[in-house]
Amino acid sequence: MKLGFFTMPVHPKGRSYAETLKEDRDAFILADRLGYSEAYCGEHLTDECENIPNSMMFVASLMDATKQIKLGTAVANLPFTHPVVAATNAAMLDNLLEGRLILGFGAGILRSDAEALELLDADRGAMFVEALDQVIALWTGVAPYDIKGKYWTISTAKTLWPEMGVGAMVKPYQQPHPPIMGTVTDPYSQGLVALGRRGFIPVTAPYLHADWVKHHWTLYDKGAREAGKTADRSIWRVARSIFVADDDKVAEAYGRSDEQSPYRFYMRQLSAKLARGKKLGAFKRDDKMADEDVSLDYIMQNVVIAGSPNKVADAILALNEQAGGFGTLLYCGKNWTDPALSRRSMELMAEKVMPAVNAALGQARAAE
Repeated sequence: MKLGFFTMPVHPKGRSYAETLKEDRDAFILADRLGYSEAYCGEHLTDECENIPNSMMFVASLMDATKQIKLGTAVANLPFTHPVVAATNAAMLDNLLEGRLILGFGAGILRSDAEALELLDADRGAMFVEALDQVIALWTGVAPYDIKGKYWTISTAKTLWPEMGVGAMVKPYQQPHPPIMGTVTDPYSQGLVALGRRGFIPVTAPYLHADWVKHHWTLYDKGAREAGKTADRSIWRVARSIFVADDDKVAEAYGRSDEQSPYRFYMRQLSAKLARGKKLGAFKRDDKMADEDVSLDYIMQNVVIAGSPNKVADAILALNEQAGGFGTLLYCGKNWTDPALSRRSMELMAEKVMPAVNAALGQARAAE
């Protein structure tokens, strides 16, 4: 099992924006130094706490600060920009990173983003599908382009000047294009079926109750079989909110119970937003659970993994067995309320937890 990193950074209001950006970059740089295989960040335009508005720009800022880690967007919201802009920016970024890019694309879930862009009542799901198809067509096609759609029509036929290179667009470093991934939060998401049909990378969101994780693979596999493909569990990423400390008491406090815990702050913010949209289902162990029973304490006990290295390794192994196996665990970054504890957690994940997890998985395979 590989270890990756994901953050949709959630910082308390009032912190210096420049300071939080530096902190977020430091987390990626640390992940690279510790040997994490990949790292992703999300984006929102209109959120003071989740305050990275352009994930591609953020990833680009890490180009020379990292050496081996693959960097990804999770996700860049396609309805909020023109497909030509998305395709050419991503192609340039892939070349700057010389193939270290993984592209996560989405439809944009934050309603205030959509309102600000006059898209609140638009069918952003349909816009996303059209934009994604057009982006891929631009990467794999040749000028003059003639791509017609409901939301965007793209052509350079009238102005094409091949001798001068005018009218053509830059191509990605990775051919035919960078790996594409999608994150999924809903237990019953048909987006997973669509990901499976296309063979794109599935990522299970960090706040999905463990009892639902296995179902995500069932949906992805269904889509793959519909398209005549064989799904490979090794491409499946499962994200989790994890805090590791040398001491279980410290882990429980900073990772779950203390009112100043950044994990508690993160889940308080997230659950409030999901409750407003009546989307608390991901937290629930089953459909019969009432919304009012999804308390913050319930979330902290059922969704967050916290403990010393051996305790966390056991929890990850249990999750992997419950899910039926997956390829990469994405450790989810939080606000560095205590920078020393946050850094130490990332170190322990790489140096203690994952070696123990992989040793146990290796022994289990050898015994089969």
